Amino acid sequence: MRIPSHGCVPTGAVARPRRTEPSELTEPEAIRLAQQGEAAAFERIYRLHSRRVYALCLRMVGNTAEAEDLTQEAFLQLFRKIDTFRGESAFSTWLHRLAVNVVLMKLRKKTLPETSLEETTEPDEETGGPRRDIGAPDLLLTGSIDRINLQRCIEQLPPGYKAVFVLHDIQGYEHNEIAGIMGCSIGNSKSQLHKARMRLRELLQEHLRSKAREDRQAAKSETAGDD
Repeated sequence: MRIPSHGCVPTGAVARPRRTEPSELTEPEAIRLAQQGEAAAFERIYRLHSRRVYALCLRMVGNTAEAEDLTQEAFLQLFRKIDTFRGESAFSTWLHRLAVNVVLMKLRKKTLPETSLEETTEPDEETGGPRRDIGAPDLLLTGSIDRINLQRCIEQLPPGYKAVFVLHDIQGYEHNEIAGIMGCSIGNSKSQLHKARMRLRELLQEHLRSKAREDRQAAKSETAGDD
């Protein structure tokens, strides 16, 4: 008796769908799986974003050990909160907002309170005159500035100013992106950047004056030694 072809039972190994390796996951796939608790998906997200999160933390605290700790804390927060990500903004924006909040909490424990990001920006509070066009490049902060001294001055900024300055002038974010990360308006982001640049300029000028005094003292000492 002839057996119909559709009734044949296959023999040998049955082909199975190949499992996707964590390194092959796209970001949306990794996010979806991480929200389902897949450990490998979290590892993929970490590999995709850890370097930039670390760079952000390092720029804000200026210390490698602290930056590493804050990066780990940011990803711990990610582990706890990833199910709250709804895709309303870019994932990187959402993650960096989380990281910035972790860093700001750390910084604010070490410094006095400063002006809120939601402060008014209508008139110029310092001069009482018309508000300057803020958020544009500050020519007094461009040029060949000693990077070490600049980093030291950045570390002296209040946390809110520092966060906006690092995000805009170092990380390259636009003000609308910073507003999403910091949870403030675009106008407030521009205001904070303007004030951060003004304070940096003051700090750099103080450094230059201090260096000039040291040079004069050194020159006097050398002259006295020659006598």
